[in-house]
Amino acid sequence: MNSVDRITRSALASLVALGIAGISQAGFAASGDTEKCAGIVKAGKNDCGTSKHACAGQAQGDNDAESWIQVPKGTCTRITGGHVTTSADAKHGGASN
Repeated sequence: MNSVDRITRSALASLVALGIAGISQAGFAASGDTEKCAGIVKAGKNDCGTSKHACAGQAQGDNDAESWIQVPKGTCTRITGGHVTTSADAKHGGASN
């Protein structure tokens, strides 16, 4: 097997693995086995609204106490700085809705 063949096979295997990972992530969201985890989000990478902004991608700074992302249940409190949010503002539209 030459090096081009090895690279091609590796790339194909990587794409298959990413596809499987994407299906697994979608499975969590569909089954409701997720929780809203705040305090760990990088600026601009949040999933939805807070009392400070309307929706996804609007977090102004890293690790904002209100900005959140969906994670598999039981994961959030295992991440340094993470806490499960139950705020009424943690939804599409944030406080404005």
